Amino acid sequence: MSAQDNPFGGGYSVQYGGGAAATPDSPSRNPAHGLNSGAPGGSFVKDTTTAGFAADVIQESRNQPVLVDFWAPWCGPCKQLAPALEKAVAEAGGRVRLVKMNIDDHPSIAGQLGIQSIPAVIAFVDGQPVDGFMGAIPESKIREFIDKVSGPGGAAEAVAEALAAAGELRMAGDLQGAAQVYAAVLGDAPDNLDAIAGLAETLLDAGDEANAREVLARAPEGSEEAPQLAGVRARLALAEQVAGLGDPAELERRLAADPKDHQARFDLALIHNALGERDKAADALLAIMKADRSWQDDGARLQLLKFFEAWGMADEATLSARRKLSSLLFS
Repeated sequence: MSAQDNPFGGGYSVQYGGGAAATPDSPSRNPAHGLNSGAPGGSFVKDTTTAGFAADVIQESRNQPVLVDFWAPWCGPCKQLAPALEKAVAEAGGRVRLVKMNIDDHPSIAGQLGIQSIPAVIAFVDGQPVDGFMGAIPESKIREFIDKVSGPGGAAEAVAEALAAAGELRMAGDLQGAAQVYAAVLGDAPDNLDAIAGLAETLLDAGDEANAREVLARAPEGSEEAPQLAGVRARLALAEQVAGLGDPAELERRLAADPKDHQARFDLALIHNALGERDKAADALLAIMKADRSWQDDGARLQLLKFFEAWGMADEATLSARRKLSSLLFS
């Protein structure tokens, strides 16, 4: 798949948060209020300013409902509400976004909306305020409020259906179609880790490692350990490992001359994996283990475990090799 064919290359652009220095009109960064301290809302939560309100709230609310949390650092109930609010928004999976506005730093919007008590949460839909609540209400009530303004399914169900369709296309070998669906999801939900992983995996299936790395690089900050991305990261790591291993025919000749040349067998296992020959890759590593479990500090078994992570726990090659590994270890 070329860069021209790749929906994530060239003209397709998704901008993620940068690391610009704070300015007087930058969003406030109060660690106690959550956003930059690993808050559960993650990429569905952001701070805004008076200058950014039109883009972050009015324009964004035309894509999905936006909840605006008006708060202040000195407000105890605000600090009580924030974790529950961010958790509920994260669990909504993209049906709503949460935007925080510190009224001490940016009082004009709250004044225009007649906010006289905080915390106050106002829901915007299609550029207009449609509902809201005040005070630190229970998490169950927050979820009810989110369902009320967005519907219990809504965008999240549509995204789930699109991801399922993309997965089916990929399994059927229609990599271009799958990539287009994943890209469409990312157009509406650029931080969706399942779509990022799916598109990167699809590009890898097509042999487009460079664009797969580009897609993965656009994952939101803080998602380095996300389980959705573990498989594609493992595949990319293996690709790096395979680069420069040499001619497989030469490795085969080395093995024919010396069956105890474990390094040649190990390198062949990596090449088999790169070619999609998973059973051969696993069998080569298992053969090393059977001959010399201590080779390279149990390196064959550790590499096999990396294969399992890259292939996925439910993959047939993983299941077959795991049975063989168990028999070898415990028989």
